[in-house]
Formats: sequence, C-alpha cells, structure tokens
Amino acid sequence: MTMKKKFKLQDLDCANCAAKMEDAIKKIAGVHDASVSFMTQKMMIDAEEAQFEEIMKKVAQVCAKVEPDCKILM
Repeated sequence: MTMKKKFKLQDLDCANCAAKMEDAIKKIAGVHDASVSFMTQKMMIDAEEAQFEEIMKKVAQVCAKVEPDCKILM
C-alpha cells in the first residue's frame, strides 16, 4: 500500500536544487513518485506505507546533501 504525504520546505534556495532533490528522491527504493517545488517550497512523497519512516530518513539525507540549509517541516 502506498502513502502520499506533503511537506513544507524551509530555506530551499534554488529551482535547480529542487530538481536535483526530486531526481534523487525518485531513485530511493520504495518511492513511487516525488515532487519538489521551489515556487511553493513544498515536497510531495508517494511511497510504500510500511517503509515510509525509513524512506523519509533517506529523503532527509538526500535533501541535506543537495541543500544543507534546507529543512523538511513535518
């Protein structure tokens, strides 16, 4: 079963970084879809519900690599 969740992002500085994050998140095992919007500072993750917590840890690592100042607000 999949779970879709939206998150607000803080301090996402550029559209290019948002695109890089989105690409990297989509490659995480268990993620079905992801979108990161620079304009709205929002991120949507559609992933396996059973692994969601584990997947979000990986998403946070990816975001920190691309944009160290960016925070995911739960």
